[in-house]
Amino acid sequence: MNARVDWLAAPARQPLRGTLTAPGDKSISHRAIMLAALADGPSRISGFLDGEDTRATVRIFGQMGVRIDAPAAAERVVHGVGLRGLRAPQAALDCGNSGTAMRLLTGLLAGQAFDSALVGDASLARRPMRRVAEPLLRMGASVDTAGGVPPVQIRGGRALRGIEFASPVASAQVKSAVLLAGLYAAGTTSVSEPRPTRDYTERMLAARGWPVAFSAGRASLEGGHALRAVDVAVPADFSSAAFFIVAATLVPGSDLLLRNVGVNPRRTGLLRVLRAMGADIAAVDPRRSSGERVAGLRVRHAPLHGIDVPGENVADMIDEFPALFVAAAAAAGTTTIRGAAELRVKESDRIAVMAAGLRTLGVTVNETPDGARIEGGTLQGGAVDSNGDHRCAMAFAVAGAVALAPVRIGDCAHVATSFPGFIERARACGLDVRVA
Repeated sequence: MNARVDWLAAPARQPLRGTLTAPGDKSISHRAIMLAALADGPSRISGFLDGEDTRATVRIFGQMGVRIDAPAAAERVVHGVGLRGLRAPQAALDCGNSGTAMRLLTGLLAGQAFDSALVGDASLARRPMRRVAEPLLRMGASVDTAGGVPPVQIRGGRALRGIEFASPVASAQVKSAVLLAGLYAAGTTSVSEPRPTRDYTERMLAARGWPVAFSAGRASLEGGHALRAVDVAVPADFSSAAFFIVAATLVPGSDLLLRNVGVNPRRTGLLRVLRAMGADIAAVDPRRSSGERVAGLRVRHAPLHGIDVPGENVADMIDEFPALFVAAAAAAGTTTIRGAAELRVKESDRIAVMAAGLRTLGVTVNETPDGARIEGGTLQGGAVDSNGDHRCAMAFAVAGAVALAPVRIGDCAHVATSFPGFIERARACGLDVRVA
């Protein structure tokens, strides 16, 4: 990873105005590379997120013999080798900071004829992998972890069988890993979830001609088919847009248009929660692109009030909670978050990191094992630590825009994993964020 980088976020001197396009959706970009590599023939991906996480996925498939061209920063042309065409890598496959890459690849590699190993950086080495390994073992795979965390050793040449898996956690990554293994399994592989999660994998498989049945909280497919090559237009990442949605809501006088945002209902719980808090967010030109719902989002300043976050929205906004913490800190009244224990095993313990930072800025935050109680009010300036978590760093940058004094944010280099160019885009629309 790059050397340590700190930021300084100053109070906004002007409203956020104009238009902004967030980078391509990271979840879709990862999956687009993976499925295109397994397809028969070339696929063009436009709107690709050219970030460190997705570059890791590109490098990994290059190690397995897949040619991937980059005619432009946000484009990739993947020359698919078919379901059985991957070649054995000569070294460990480095996922960097990407939990999505490691978990999905564990499922995909479980069905290969060759052995492989997945490694990552110090942060990824703490992420739970047993939740993926256990269903794969039930399918007949050979997957070993280091006490439930990376590195992951996968022995190939195993005959996989379909299973009926009731996931104990609501995780699109776990679901996707099992479904990707199911491509190579005999019989039917089915996954049910305690709460519905994002359905990108299911939609993208269907778009490539693989028969898959899915509804909210359940997905099922049979092995033995083929994936056809298709071109993909990746929408702007809602998780990246979320920071500007919250900033424009909080900074007085703001009127900001976010273009071409992916608004899959399994991804946009934050919109529902912010609107319940009083936000003024309108969808502009809603449409479908490459099978996904896309719209512009016009965000105008509005005063917020605290709420009890409905539990049914938690899985649909798990990556957006750092931004919500800041919205709650600036809202009138109390916001209560429950059912979000998954936040403690992301790139950092996001509940602890956001709570500690907001307390430093003068906000009353009471942590619980699965959430927090946040007393809204006035944010002061101060020095906070993102703990190397890209989403926490960007959330604290938004906090700086509405604080009474500048906020210094420590350890921000990992923002490049999901949002390269964040500072430039933030400054272009009116936020005062810079390298400290």
